[in-house]
Amino acid sequence: MAERIKNMREVLILAGIDEINAHGVTGFSIRRVAESCKVSCAAPYKHFKDKRDFIAAIIEYVNEQWRVRQQEVLAACGDSLRQQIVEVSVNYVRFLMEKPYYRSILMLKDAEFDNIYHKVRGQMSSRSQQLERDLFSDCPWDRKTQKRKLHLVRAMIFGTIFMFDTEELEYNEEVLENFRYSIDREFDLP
Repeated sequence: MAERIKNMREVLILAGIDEINAHGVTGFSIRRVAESCKVSCAAPYKHFKDKRDFIAAIIEYVNEQWRVRQQEVLAACGDSLRQQIVEVSVNYVRFLMEKPYYRSILMLKDAEFDNIYHKVRGQMSSRSQQLERDLFSDCPWDRKTQKRKLHLVRAMIFGTIFMFDTEELEYNEEVLENFRYSIDREFDLP
């Protein structure tokens, strides 16, 4: 019974992701989610107390999907902080390209929800930020240089995703390898 409930919760969350992609946060309708899952309008309320709780669950679900993927990447990297940052960056691009419907969750911009969900959305990048802080603590760079490098790494991640989306770059292993090289090289530059 508990497995069925967990599965229905996940089915609702996945339908909720589609709903956000189609209608945004302000247009989010629990009724439409229920209809798309072919359940009663009351069924989602067995899993989520209200719209805000539902959206928080969606954000937490996406965070968990990334956390699992990130842990796999980190386990394969060994102890090199630099390699961890490079591989997490490359795999973040892969993750968001393979699951483009998650991007709308990460990019949620709604005044009503920003104050509530800002921290929850930020959890997705918290491990990456900790890796960067750990790497920077072992480097001779001053705070200004650290901030610049952090900005450049993030700009490369989101710029690469944008260029894949606009088909300015073809999403393939060669381009990902160039991206990997660029991220890694940034840590050799002053």
